[in-house]
Amino acid sequence: MGIFEEYKSKLTTAENAVKLVKSGDWVDYGSNNSMPVALDAALAQRRDELRGVKVRGDLTPGPIQIIECDPDMEHFVYNTWHCGGYERKMCDAGRAFFTPMIFRNLSSYYRDFLDVDVAMLCVSEMDSEGYFSLGGALGAAAPCLTKAKKVIVEVNSAVPYIKGGPETKVHISRVDCVVEVGRRPIWEMPSPNPSPSDVQIAKLIFPYIPDGATIQLGIGGLPNALGALIADSDLKDLGMHTELCCDGYYELYKAGKLTNAKKNIHRGKSVLGLALGSAEFYEWVNNNDEILGCTLDYVNDPAVIASMDNFISINACLNIDLYGQVCSESSGTRHISGTGGQLDFVTGASASKGGKSFLCMNATYTDKKGVMHSRILPKFTGGDIITTPRTQAQYIATEYGVVCLAGRSTWERADALVSVAAPEFRDELIKAAEEQKIWLPSNKR
Repeated sequence: MGIFEEYKSKLTTAENAVKLVKSGDWVDYGSNNSMPVALDAALAQRRDELRGVKVRGDLTPGPIQIIECDPDMEHFVYNTWHCGGYERKMCDAGRAFFTPMIFRNLSSYYRDFLDVDVAMLCVSEMDSEGYFSLGGALGAAAPCLTKAKKVIVEVNSAVPYIKGGPETKVHISRVDCVVEVGRRPIWEMPSPNPSPSDVQIAKLIFPYIPDGATIQLGIGGLPNALGALIADSDLKDLGMHTELCCDGYYELYKAGKLTNAKKNIHRGKSVLGLALGSAEFYEWVNNNDEILGCTLDYVNDPAVIASMDNFISINACLNIDLYGQVCSESSGTRHISGTGGQLDFVTGASASKGGKSFLCMNATYTDKKGVMHSRILPKFTGGDIITTPRTQAQYIATEYGVVCLAGRSTWERADALVSVAAPEFRDELIKAAEEQKIWLPSNKR
């Protein structure tokens, strides 16, 4: 049987496909735009027939129908690897649960520890060799296929086909059911406009970036601000090796700065594990021979990252304490996002020849009551999750400056971090450092 005949033989409705799910099963939805919207709705319709179905997914915009239809979680329990806004609200309400992980370990979790009874993934149209691309979710969605007993694909022609090896795709021979949904809009997440603080932090980081550097950017206003600076600069031949590719890279490409010409590996290729952005961005990554999609156990491997000279990693964080511990995923015990790959890139970039890792944040935030707080804290005491340990933190950036913590003693760290705190909080931070016995008296200004 040829691949197209096989495709037709497996074509069915969402309602029929989800009959593969049984009570007690583990079901994987995949990540972001591999979230199978039609299959999720069809599975929710089976609520009263099923009990104790556990579902994994992450970074989806919502609503997720199996959560919406079952507030008491008697039928479905949703677990996320990384919270988007909708999943954060569900975790806040006790209607979803977070699963701690580091992205580079995701493949080994599935291989060695997890069961997958049914994988349901939204995919691109099938290519001439019988492969479906997992689109912008390929790096995180592919690992579940290594253990899935049954595979259902929801084919959406709007999903970009991102080129990569067989491990980033799924072949029709591996699929049990095919569900077509035509062309449905996929989640767009354009990078937000940078804030004044983002612009200032970008200006402070910019001088650290040499020609030929390979850059990893998180998502948010800072990449846009940095991209604008680079686009107007004399920097040239930058490379891309990133967990999450966003519009900021597209701007670098349009400005002629993203050539990948100096990379030690994958020269001429922009390497990504995930892709989220605007409609124009998706057109850029679709069937682009200059872009290489890889699974996150490779993209985020610190040894791979370290093998590239002048690797510059730039990520956001929420808080840091005077010891150099960094929290990037929770506010107290309230989960905000996830560990993701921050620690992977901090570790890899720090080991790169000429490499640097930057963790960036505004020095303050204002709460709902209008009260301003410092993001640099004396110490963590409220259950905050430590994403990057003090032993790994390298460069810390706020709008007040950039400091390096590598190899610094406790008093040197406290002194450096006070110097990039908001001026109105520096005296109380010094007082706290004195009480914590991490302040050198001669440092006091």
